Amino acid sequence: MLEVDDPEKLSATALGRIGADEFMPDDERSHAESAVQEDEAEAIAYLVEPFDLVRSVPGVQLAQASWSSEQIDYDPDSVEWDLESAADDDDDDDIAAEDGDGDREEEEEEVRAGRG
Repeated sequence: MLEVDDPEKLSATALGRIGADEFMPDDERSHAESAVQEDEAEAIAYLVEPFDLVRSVPGVQLAQASWSSEQIDYDPDSVEWDLESAADDDDDDDIAAEDGDGDREEEEEEVRAGRG
């Protein structure tokens, strides 16, 4: 879980990164600038490199990364938050919705086990 406490600063930082990318084509730059101003998850995606997050973890090779976000009202005092089981439940729903034959689930298990 990630809390964005200054969305304007987040967007400005992402816009700076996009502006400094000398290899980004102009049409892609325009799209990226628009996306980070509209969606905090897009801004984070331009600032955080998933491969860098796990590069030094022994036995792990990141094969693919993706982002999703959801606005929630988080009050840690109102409920006992069990983020691990909630994430597991969400992953199972996504797998079932995306692939009825279980191939994706097998691929994700291989990635988790370091075989993918």
